[in-house]
Amino acid sequence: MKFVDEATIDVAAGNGGAGCASFRREKFIPFGGPDGGDGGKGGSVWAEADRNLNTLIDYRYARRHEARNGEAGRGSDCFGAAADDIVLRMPVGTIITDLETETVIGELLEPGQRILLCKGGDGGFGNLHFKTSTNRAPRQKTPGWPGEVKKVRLELRVLADVGLLGQPNAGKSTLITAISNAKPKIADYPFTTLHPNLGVVRVGPEKSFVVADIPGLIEGAAEGAGLGHQFLRHLQRTRLLLHVVDLAPFDPEVDPVKEAKAIVAELKKYDAELHAKPRWLVLNKLDMVPEEERAARVKDFIKRYKWKGPVFEISALTREGCQPLIHAIYDHVAAEQRVIEERDVRFDSPDPIE
Repeated sequence: MKFVDEATIDVAAGNGGAGCASFRREKFIPFGGPDGGDGGKGGSVWAEADRNLNTLIDYRYARRHEARNGEAGRGSDCFGAAADDIVLRMPVGTIITDLETETVIGELLEPGQRILLCKGGDGGFGNLHFKTSTNRAPRQKTPGWPGEVKKVRLELRVLADVGLLGQPNAGKSTLITAISNAKPKIADYPFTTLHPNLGVVRVGPEKSFVVADIPGLIEGAAEGAGLGHQFLRHLQRTRLLLHVVDLAPFDPEVDPVKEAKAIVAELKKYDAELHAKPRWLVLNKLDMVPEEERAARVKDFIKRYKWKGPVFEISALTREGCQPLIHAIYDHVAAEQRVIEERDVRFDSPDPIE
């Protein structure tokens, strides 16, 4: 299935039904009075987060979603029926923005969460509504109120704890395959990954975190080179970035230090907050480097790169060094999670009686 993380749709709520101006007319009842009912409420449009969806492909072609109008009121005290609401199911992590005002309507961050996109119009009043002690034969009625109409932009940002960042063919897909059950496409050519992949890493019972793998970033992505910046938004909700570097590139003339600095520069161009996130250095493909050269090559890279943060030396293919990396990531993610416990006054110990 094609991965779609952006869509623009039109949503329209239903109009309210018109009120009715009617009088009771029955044999032997000459002064029956007004009996025109109110109109029914128009249907509203809601957005709901669905854990079973992971793309916005359903909204790439179905661009307009309308709710039904409410029924008009009728005589004999009959009120119009309200129209049913419609619910648009979207992936968890979707951001909904009003295109006209450029304001964010809401974000779907939890499964089952609902956001009102367009409110249905209220029904109009029938003449029964205007009956008073001094106005016993009202002929007033009102039309139904119109429902809201909006043009909204849907933007999906995947929810992950850790994001993988690096050049094409740095081994990001191999790494997420080694530490999780994700099965992304892996090949020996650049840009094998064309859309984000998510993998759940299980450290132990009730201990896990989510890793996001995005397509490789190259120098000049800000100007549209490669796949550009279009997938970097999926890293904005992560708590930690893993900068994966290939220490054994195919081309011997390629300098890993220069490539790593280019990635960081593109990250800073895209978003300063994303650049400021905690970032760890993961030196990959050490199985391609002779054992007697590994220490010297790693030391030379760190020295020229001028890196002072955490460094992990791994081989995603042979899974060498992956376990210490997994446990360090989990400790960091668990420390970042804030658990807010609400105090229940029922369990507070009473004051001692003096």
